[in-house]
Amino acid sequence: MELENLVSYLFRWMHFFAGVTWIGILYYFNFIQTEFFKETDAAAKSSAISKLVPRALWWFRYGALFTFVSGVALAAFLAQAVNFYITIGMLMGTIMFLNVWLIIWPAQKIVIASTDAVIAGGEANPAAAGALAKAGLASRTNTLLSLPMLFFMGASGHLVGLGRIPMASEGGVSMLAQILTIAIVLGIALNGIKGKQGPMTSVVGVIHCGIGLGAVLLLIMELL
Repeated sequence: MELENLVSYLFRWMHFFAGVTWIGILYYFNFIQTEFFKETDAAAKSSAISKLVPRALWWFRYGALFTFVSGVALAAFLAQAVNFYITIGMLMGTIMFLNVWLIIWPAQKIVIASTDAVIAGGEANPAAAGALAKAGLASRTNTLLSLPMLFFMGASGHLVGLGRIPMASEGGVSMLAQILTIAIVLGIALNGIKGKQGPMTSVVGVIHCGIGLGAVLLLIMELL
């Protein structure tokens, strides 16, 4: 067993473990907790925000961090073998990671602090409602991106097609297709900062949007 191969696999294992933790909690937040909060009473919601959400967010954000760090290490090991499937997956994963640490976590800290203040008999922070909406939009955006991100991460090693050809080789995804797919992903990222949830508001809607996005990106890669 070569040492380089062992180190590479350990980073891959770390990437899988951290990614399952991160994306699993992302789906818990979006598919379970959000829907529960819509139906439960104010006291139960406040208790969950104060005691449950901070614990889940700890695993959530550090799962994202270790997924990102191990993914960068893996890309360095792959070097010339990196293809466009994994490149577009890495782009979406990076956007999701930044959303966690720069938008979702800072906004949720405001919401949690405001809830704790109310539980202690104080006043709610007027900024909490806006922070919750901001975190919700970023979280829905991450859920949308997660479906094609996972698809293309897997496709990099298992799906044939133009995107499977290493970036350094000839005959892969055209420059037009590369530019267009990257522009679409960046546009979605921008909407996740300043836009609206739109059809992503419902669980069914965000799943359909994620599948549709993956299909559109794949068609662009293979046909343009």
